[in-house]
Amino acid sequence: MLLTGVIGLLFAGVVARYVFHVPITWSDELCSIFFLWLAMLGAALATQQASHMRMTALVTMLGEKWSSFFGSLSLTTGLAFLLLVLGPAYHYASEEAFVTTSALEISNAWRASAVPVGVALMICFSLFRLIDTVKDKQAVAAIALVGIAVLGFWLFGSNLKGAGYINLVIFFLGVVSICVFAGVPIAFAFALATFGFLALTTRVPMLTLVGRMDEGMSHLMLLAVPTFIFLGQLLEMTGMAKAMIQSLAGLLGHIRGGLSYVLVGAMYLVSGISGSKAADMAAIAPALFPEMIKRGAKPGELVALLSATGAQTETVPPSIVLITVGSVASVSIAALFTGGLVPALVLGIFLCFVVGYRYRKEDLSGVQRVSKKQAFKLFLIAAPAIALPFVIRAAVVEGVATATEVSTIGILYSIIIGIVLYRQFDWRRLGPMLVETVILSGAILLIIGAASAMAWALTQSGFSRDLAEFMKALPGGRTTFLIVSIVSFIILGSVLEGIPAIVLFGPLLFPIARALGVHEVHYAMVVVLSMGLGLFAPPFGVGYYSACAIGNVDPEKGIRPIWGYMAALFLGLVLVAAFPWLSIGFLKN
Repeated sequence: MLLTGVIGLLFAGVVARYVFHVPITWSDELCSIFFLWLAMLGAALATQQASHMRMTALVTMLGEKWSSFFGSLSLTTGLAFLLLVLGPAYHYASEEAFVTTSALEISNAWRASAVPVGVALMICFSLFRLIDTVKDKQAVAAIALVGIAVLGFWLFGSNLKGAGYINLVIFFLGVVSICVFAGVPIAFAFALATFGFLALTTRVPMLTLVGRMDEGMSHLMLLAVPTFIFLGQLLEMTGMAKAMIQSLAGLLGHIRGGLSYVLVGAMYLVSGISGSKAADMAAIAPALFPEMIKRGAKPGELVALLSATGAQTETVPPSIVLITVGSVASVSIAALFTGGLVPALVLGIFLCFVVGYRYRKEDLSGVQRVSKKQAFKLFLIAAPAIALPFVIRAAVVEGVATATEVSTIGILYSIIIGIVLYRQFDWRRLGPMLVETVILSGAILLIIGAASAMAWALTQSGFSRDLAEFMKALPGGRTTFLIVSIVSFIILGSVLEGIPAIVLFGPLLFPIARALGVHEVHYAMVVVLSMGLGLFAPPFGVGYYSACAIGNVDPEKGIRPIWGYMAALFLGLVLVAAFPWLSIGFLKN
């Protein structure tokens, strides 16, 4: 209901402003109220269904015998933070009761009360899940370990005051690293480390932590996250993704490596509609993999290319990561959308070189070439779907809708095309799709909130100022800065996933880039592509394991073939970093 309300309000705002030239003055405030409730309830449902993003590579390597220990450790660590923050969350909502909104003229407690309610629900769901998992000594040991750690910090934390940057190492390197590698959800790892740092080493009230999380996760720009995720699900449900893939297969399926080229092109097109990489891969893999395997392709090779295209298309608008960059680094989202097309195309060309080399001896004796008439027919069928990315981009660039609102135009377009042209629209799936969208959005937004609070704590500690001075003093100026950024974001992308890495370090590094004369859009493309490289590369990249799960392929089978694609992506990234025109050449001055 909340997500439907948000979509309806955003579209009504577009119509009122662009068609009737009478803006709805209170829509942003009502959207803000709905959005925070959506984020917190989504995070609670993600807790119930164990859908929060976390790094499981190390835990998986240790084997099944440790699963009970790390499962209980993950739950208990998250629960520890939630119990600690429940009181401050309630006091934060109480304080907001004295604030009256400017347009609706109601108490802001209607909005802020979403935080304690969401935290309380997450506590309940965590307790229910913990009760189910406590079945052996390993689980009890994990719970006891977390309890001892929290108690130890609480009893001896006063000794940390005045330790300076050592505290940053303890909390933001030590606590975060241990939690992330132990499989604790990334949002809770960030939030617990920030809570400990602020509570034990500073005099900052914990209300401030809650306020920073609220501010980070409910920025109106981020309304595009749930709406674009929902649009991606509509793309699959209405058959638009399938139509695009069939059209590309009709054009290229008869040449050596043709379906692999189709995979690269389809990811580029579908990424221009969805914004969610998991949704993109889930729409494409089932449509292409069976035929590719029938032609003799190895499953490991297919999942390697799927993962590589996930990294390649990170900058194709409307990328959720680009929207996040615009939100946290104050960069024009319209400029990011324009600047992201060519870099992804460059990396796609490099991938095609590898595909061409690997499939140069493919046997096509059993492949029947599609006639020109049939290929043209497939193109006509796919044309409405292919047009959608251009409709979305044009609406933003021409000022019809903001980057936040434009997804609603895409949603309405997809519904009409699905019902009228493709005759493929299952109304019964709308409810589950909306709920699934809210769950994924809640998990993403909680990470953004926790990372925003952590970035604020790092800034207040003076770390960002010293980091800026250090980066400016590096020999080689902007070139060295770009090299360091590429290496750093590849590592961060593999460990933290994309959005946390961007939210955490974007506010620190973008001002340095501007000071060194690096265009903010160019820098955004470099760091987002670098992060994507780490995110989709084994052994730690979560995106790689998502691709394996979607393709139903053992991760070990894709590790060897993926490195050729990763090398191609890295060369393309170097080219994008060396030539800023590829990112900013089409921007309006």
